[in-house]
Amino acid sequence: MNQTKYIFVTGGVTSSLGKGIIAASLAKLLQARGYRTTIQKFDPYINVDPGTLNPYEHGECFVTDDGAETDLDLGHYERFLNVPTSQSNNVTTGRVYLSVIEKERRGEFLGKTVQVVPHITNEIKERMQLLGNSGDYDIVITEIGGTVGDIESLPYIESVRQLIWELGEGNGIVVHLTLVPFLAAAGELKTKPTQHSVKTLMESGIKADILVCRTEHEISDELRQKLALFCNVKREAVIQSIDASTIYEVPNLMLEEGLDIVALEKLNLPKKNTPDLKNWNVFLHRLKNPKHVVNIGLIGKYVELQDSYKSILEAFIHAGAANETKVNVVSVHSEYIDSATAHEKLRDLDGIVVAPGFGGRGIEGKVETVKYARENNIPFLGICLGMQMAVIEFARNVLGYADANSTEMDSGTSHAVIDLMEEQKTITEKGGTMRLGSWKCDLTEGSLAYSIYNQPQIQERHRHRYEYNGDYADELEKAGLISSGINPDTGLVEIVEIKNHPFFIGVQYHPEYKSTVASPHPLFVGFVAATVDAKRTKTAETQENNQ
Repeated sequence: MNQTKYIFVTGGVTSSLGKGIIAASLAKLLQARGYRTTIQKFDPYINVDPGTLNPYEHGECFVTDDGAETDLDLGHYERFLNVPTSQSNNVTTGRVYLSVIEKERRGEFLGKTVQVVPHITNEIKERMQLLGNSGDYDIVITEIGGTVGDIESLPYIESVRQLIWELGEGNGIVVHLTLVPFLAAAGELKTKPTQHSVKTLMESGIKADILVCRTEHEISDELRQKLALFCNVKREAVIQSIDASTIYEVPNLMLEEGLDIVALEKLNLPKKNTPDLKNWNVFLHRLKNPKHVVNIGLIGKYVELQDSYKSILEAFIHAGAANETKVNVVSVHSEYIDSATAHEKLRDLDGIVVAPGFGGRGIEGKVETVKYARENNIPFLGICLGMQMAVIEFARNVLGYADANSTEMDSGTSHAVIDLMEEQKTITEKGGTMRLGSWKCDLTEGSLAYSIYNQPQIQERHRHRYEYNGDYADELEKAGLISSGINPDTGLVEIVEIKNHPFFIGVQYHPEYKSTVASPHPLFVGFVAATVDAKRTKTAETQENNQ
């Protein structure tokens, strides 16, 4: 068996430079050359997983098929590679320390004093090689969260140093991502921040093999030579990463810069084939040359931070390209929507998505939004909490149950159309205890859901504690809210829809998690197509009325 090769991606100078996108782009190029490639993320925070983190601080929590609550960068990995990730692809400091402490409690260290070196670093190295030792991959790319010099990142940097030494020459390399800022007052790019970052990395015993320089302006040959000299890397290993109009351009930019070739040379691997990016570039062409434009409202509680709904925004990019349509996502805060303002805030939208979320804040605005979409025949998609709001709105305004609600928002409601799942009622710990991961769903033949998926059974990823209360299913169905997707094992209603509407569907799961460049999610593709049709119909009616 050939030895798995390892690429470690570190960052310096500042956060949010795009380590995840660079890692995903390099992985895409290596995959396109025929190498079995995967990416993993090591996060330095002490939370065991991101499941309990505030979306305002950390962005969305991404969920894998096997039920892992992970960093949102894993979403990028899946979207670029079209390969599912798992629990093994995301590790936090909290998980590492928890595992080591549990081993100590079991007496596995035979009375030794447990220390960062070697016990914590051994645990990290073991997890860094978990995917590589599976035999499924030729190359494993490991992204180290945070920036070099952070106190939190030190155990990871030390683990990388040890592992590269243990793996031997040509089996592990470091790609260091830094910022080359442009000073307007001086009118030039500055290399000093990068030099300091590389120096800090070297003080930890690690030499950068490849420099990826984030920049707003072209880096001249003279500047590249300077960076190579002062940062102790070869000239061809100084890679420019200039700002792009979309993250999906980055693989092509990295291909032009030769990032994959330099990495393969340093890993002593053959270049194999020229990267096959034909389908990727078809997607890019459709993305950049739309034939239609639609405005879709994203009604949520965390709209101030776009990363809170990262997978939804990316799913619309994929679905838009599939429909040759530019999707303008208009963020609307649900807290500021009520019966008096709904028309003003929602009237110019071609479609409406009510987003996932937790807690009571902004809930009434979501219910009012669903009502507006239902009554005004605006294409509607409700995701997770958005689906629950559709059930509550229908129960209130069609069945006439004025206090219908979820027990999450009102434990005393007399019509709990959404209730805590039975298996959740005895759970007290919050972390990793929701209904998570991939679950089956049977679709009703002849329904909108069936026509979208075009198959009798699907599997989708979940993240919720509350569910549709089956006691109300018959009543709601008779009144027109169809249960078109049911979990075959539990009987849980996963999908609701309304007939005789341009497009009205709510799903308990998170379809956005499974949308990729190569496989845009059918639910988003169908929804965008419906908004294009609805806009065309609306425009035709307006023109007819004006004649």
